[in-house]
Amino acid sequence: FRERAARAAAYVALVNGAPLPHWKGEKASVPLKQIVIHGIAGLDLGREIAVAEGNQLSRELTWLPPNLLTPGSYRKRIRSLAKSEGWQIEEYDLAKLDKLGAGAFLAVARGSPKRDAAIVHLTYSPLPPRGRAGERVKGDEKLRRLALVGKGICFDTGGHNLKPARYMHNMHDDMNGSAVALGILLAATRLKLPVKIECWLAIAQNHLSPEAYTQNEVVTALNGTTIEVVHTDAEGRMVLADTLTLAARQKPAAMVDFATLTGSMAVALGERMSGVIANRDELALHAVAAGQASGERVVAFPQPEDYDEALESQAADIKQCTLEGDADHILAARFLNRFVADTPWLHVDLSASRCKGGLGAVASEVTGFGVALGLTVLEGLI
Repeated sequence: FRERAARAAAYVALVNGAPLPHWKGEKASVPLKQIVIHGIAGLDLGREIAVAEGNQLSRELTWLPPNLLTPGSYRKRIRSLAKSEGWQIEEYDLAKLDKLGAGAFLAVARGSPKRDAAIVHLTYSPLPPRGRAGERVKGDEKLRRLALVGKGICFDTGGHNLKPARYMHNMHDDMNGSAVALGILLAATRLKLPVKIECWLAIAQNHLSPEAYTQNEVVTALNGTTIEVVHTDAEGRMVLADTLTLAARQKPAAMVDFATLTGSMAVALGERMSGVIANRDELALHAVAAGQASGERVVAFPQPEDYDEALESQAADIKQCTLEGDADHILAARFLNRFVADTPWLHVDLSASRCKGGLGAVASEVTGFGVALGLTVLEGLI
């Protein structure tokens, strides 16, 4: 009990010890420099430090205003992170995605005046790279391979189906899923987890412009599925469709995506828990147990096949969503399920990305929810 209490106390101090950036005239808070723990000795806080650093990265990125975190500047930050952490990086820019036929992602990116959207692919391995080509040392092929996918919409206007001001406020947070995936990757790197992690980030903006995609368009996704656009504010599942397809083609042992995806999940759970949906029952149960262990609680929802009836289209293979919005968190999962092939897949809908007054150990409104959960999920899959 004493060790558990000490670890919890240290984590609370660590995760709140580095203040979030601000642009106010007042003097910034002083970062935490030292922790002294009484009553126990020899405590290894490596995991607590790693999770706190991952959470801090996630919150800091999510906190940045949309003029300071555009797809272009976000990609620059990720390149810098990849260099400092030793991650391999590959960027699928719009020209490359066009050649591949990633029509779902490209439909969303069309509305932005800057052509800076991309799917960014990062790779972590505990084995050091060798050679100019970045080939891995012997033994890399024996590592278990897992995939993280994150939604990175740097600002979401809703497109032609424009959000009202109340719901557009804080829509720079819509990249939170990608920030969570990066936070997990950073924590895994710090801990040198014995697993190969492929991290895929769908980075774009959903803007309103004459070029933006519209209702009733039919676009062809990367895996050949044709999609009837029903609502332009359901852009997250569009960019994730092609990103999940790319991730699944690497044939990971399991794949976890993180996204601030649906308002209906927030209606179902509020802002103190998030929802998970999986295509394997054991993966959903594992996520719930990981939530209990990490202190980031999740509720598992089903995704019955008969819900597909609502997504039947007369013009395409599938509708993007419905206009009614009933059970949209389940319908979104049924939609995404079309793009994961036979990969064991867990979807985390981050309704707890913001919580007024903080959540659990985290004192800030932007919570970093998902980093501790995701790391615990990964550790259980190795």
